[in-house]
Amino acid sequence: MNSADAKRVLETALICAQQPVQLRELRALFDQALGADTIKQMLLELQLDWSGRGVELVCIASGWRFQSRPDMRVYLDRLHPEKPPRYSRATLETLAIIAYRQPVTRGDIEDIRGVTVNSLIVKQLEDRGWVEVIGHRESIGRPALFATTRHFLDDLGLESLEQLPLLDTPTQQARALEALTVSSADSGALPVNSPIPSQEALGSPTFQDGQAGREADLFFLTGTSL
Repeated sequence: MNSADAKRVLETALICAQQPVQLRELRALFDQALGADTIKQMLLELQLDWSGRGVELVCIASGWRFQSRPDMRVYLDRLHPEKPPRYSRATLETLAIIAYRQPVTRGDIEDIRGVTVNSLIVKQLEDRGWVEVIGHRESIGRPALFATTRHFLDDLGLESLEQLPLLDTPTQQARALEALTVSSADSGALPVNSPIPSQEALGSPTFQDGQAGREADLFFLTGTSL
């Protein structure tokens, strides 16, 4: 099989896939005859082939997938108009603490926030598929340790936690406020081979307005209050 045919196989498999596909799974398309480096190079070439179109090939935590470009979202939303859900400041802060300081217990979160964590907030994040229990701390009561999931990274369009923004100075934190709008839009890209879901199903939270909302938004990115 020549390179052009192999790329066509990859393209077809990814377009038809219901979920992101990992590199090792893509090797099975060729009965392991092609190495991982060769397939990755073809995927990069496919990314270039699809540049300038309304659909792009991306690599996220769960693997490779085709998805709509963020600037297409305004048109796709017209097919399924629905107001996005709003997440409270407490929910965003709790998620930020877990994302940036994981693994953490409920007690750790309460120590950082200075208030009791509502169990419904943790359940909301678990039900959303963003947070899960990965073990228990060897201390009194063996409290559950929470961490973010691969689904969390997928919804943010990230490959790994290392891609979360590292913001240390007040200037960087201020710039993060401006970037929030772009970040929330980018995470709403729609996978190609799927029905157009509600905003909730896409997992792109709507960040809040006003001073309290801005504090929650910044906390979501940096783990630091204004």
